[in-house]
Amino acid sequence: MDKIIAPLLLCLVLAGCLSACVEAPVYEGPPAKNFDGESFSNTKKMNKTLLDMIRFGWGSLTTAERWPDQVPVSAQKISQSVVNRGIAVTYINHSTVLIQVAGLNILTDPIYAERASPFTWAGPRRVHGPGIELADLPDIDVILISHNHYDHLDIATLQALLARQQKKPLILAGLGNGLLFAESGLHHFRDMQWDDAVEEQGLKFTFVECRHRSGRGISDQMKTLWGSFVIETPEGNIYFAGDTGFSPHFKAQGERFGQFEIALLPIGAYEPRWFMADVHLNPEEAVQAHMDLNARRSLAIHFGTFQLTYEARD
Repeated sequence: MDKIIAPLLLCLVLAGCLSACVEAPVYEGPPAKNFDGESFSNTKKMNKTLLDMIRFGWGSLTTAERWPDQVPVSAQKISQSVVNRGIAVTYINHSTVLIQVAGLNILTDPIYAERASPFTWAGPRRVHGPGIELADLPDIDVILISHNHYDHLDIATLQALLARQQKKPLILAGLGNGLLFAESGLHHFRDMQWDDAVEEQGLKFTFVECRHRSGRGISDQMKTLWGSFVIETPEGNIYFAGDTGFSPHFKAQGERFGQFEIALLPIGAYEPRWFMADVHLNPEEAVQAHMDLNARRSLAIHFGTFQLTYEARD
């Protein structure tokens, strides 16, 4: 079952019978620029059909490169001291990154689960452990959730993070995700529309447009909002892309926010391009995004941990 690439495709293989068990609560609100009253959309529409999804799923069984079952990784320790000068960025796994700046500890899309899946018995299994164990993290002040796919929003990880510290971190995510947080006992959150901003201890977090999608089952597809984050700090701007395909939004955000001190850009889960180009950068596009954003440095994320698409691990 490990070769079934995504929770959506897993549900399709099971003929939708488990969909009601895994779908997320959906956003309800007035129509807006990216919301028609029922579903969210990208600036440029995507036109994938159910047949396309079945074709992609079949290819994952027949043509995807084989990944190793396990890659040895030695978890490292990290200082528990806060960072007051400069920016410290520590890659943990997949899209999980610890950002330390201006006295705050920020964690992006945390996942410590064995599988990126609603199930413990099926779905993409991690091929290596995290670079820092959850118990060894410093106390987290802010958690950024780019969207609700299982490899980016892992409820068990969020619950474990909150249980280990007295001060509860603020969870920032797109519109509609707060319903899932609330029913999971995660009550310190803020739902955000594109261009909404939240200030926390002197830092400004802006939720910005990217090109992706959402959904944890079948009937909740595109019913909560996805996005990227810009963090404005005294030490320079930071960009966390989450998941995204390539589009003019990179250029627009580079012009809007000025130079980024560092950008966290996804480079994995990009083949086949006929299916994935809408929603995932390939490495060459990540380089172009780095330039369009006017980033001084960029760090690659979203690769090498879970096999989600066809390409080899390396």
